[in-house]
Amino acid sequence: MRVLTGARIFDGEQFRDDCALVIEGASIAAIASFGDRPRGGEQTDLGGGVLAPGFVDWQINGGGGVLFNAEPTVEGIAAIAAAHRRAGVTSFLPTVVTDAPRVLGQALAAAREAVSRIPGALGVHVEGPFIDPKRKGVHPPEFIRPMEEKDADALIGSRAGAMVVTLAPASVPLERIARLANAGVIVSLGHSDATAEEAASVFGAGASAVTHLYNAMSQLASRAPGVVGATLADPHIVCGMIADGEHAHAAAYRAAIAAKGARGIALVSDAMPPAAGGPDVFELQGRRMMRVGHKLVAEDGTLAGAAITMRDAVDYVVRTLGIPLAEALTMATLTPARLLRVDDRIGRLAPGYRADLVHLTDDLQVAEVWTAGRRLEEIEATP
Repeated sequence: MRVLTGARIFDGEQFRDDCALVIEGASIAAIASFGDRPRGGEQTDLGGGVLAPGFVDWQINGGGGVLFNAEPTVEGIAAIAAAHRRAGVTSFLPTVVTDAPRVLGQALAAAREAVSRIPGALGVHVEGPFIDPKRKGVHPPEFIRPMEEKDADALIGSRAGAMVVTLAPASVPLERIARLANAGVIVSLGHSDATAEEAASVFGAGASAVTHLYNAMSQLASRAPGVVGATLADPHIVCGMIADGEHAHAAAYRAAIAAKGARGIALVSDAMPPAAGGPDVFELQGRRMMRVGHKLVAEDGTLAGAAITMRDAVDYVVRTLGIPLAEALTMATLTPARLLRVDDRIGRLAPGYRADLVHLTDDLQVAEVWTAGRRLEEIEATP
């Protein structure tokens, strides 16, 4: 048994003051008042700060110098997990972007195996190739293609844990979107030039999310609301948001949070290899990408993912956008867990939930991380 005291406890929705968190094995046993805490086991005074659920990031392309597309293996996923775990991420989806069919197949197989082997690996996020060439971003156009029935078969057949598929109606008919959703795939609209009406049809067919709101999608105008407008108007859709100050204007971030609330925004890092301690330059499918200031760009200046971690996103939302810490933490924990349909075991601090925790200092630095009740250093020491 471990008993953690001395920090404010954030349970996924609200702060619990003057309390102790009790861990037994891999799970949370109780949140007790400080006076009623168990006196046995390992007692740890955290000395201030905030104890929260571990961050849940549903869009990680890479980190620590590793790119999932370039290393679509269990070992690649393990390296990415280790890099982001140090920044408080205890659950994530390795994300494969548009690439050759061979790479997608390898990524799906690796992700399926990683679910049972890598702590925190929840499944996979397939971002392309079934997107709209008009909103491709840095995705290579030669690999963008319509989704055929055999592609849907392959996705459904390889699903283990949570699977997000980012797609656009330009490449995927509504009946195929419905088939994916009915099979348990989390469909997210993204990289799309759809009208608001087309976006609403995608939502009606079963899509439940939008990938990196504002970026690579049709924008909001007064008589042509686009994907952005349709998303902000629909209370049932969860928005991914890259809160780095580069992918959108601060006022645009605030507008989205005001429209959707903390239950409708699931922060993502959209991290590439430079994030979480990686080098400033990397290759994406033979093209040179680099960190310039706080953003990642291709040589033509196109945004190429992000160089942040989820800790950075929380910090930006709180310090720059002025959003209360409780709301920012909800967007990094419980909301993505709900989106991925794993909020029955992660995303909260409550009895029976997995003891995935991050201890943040008062200035929002990561002081300690636990995954399934094990400290970071214990995990890293395991061969």
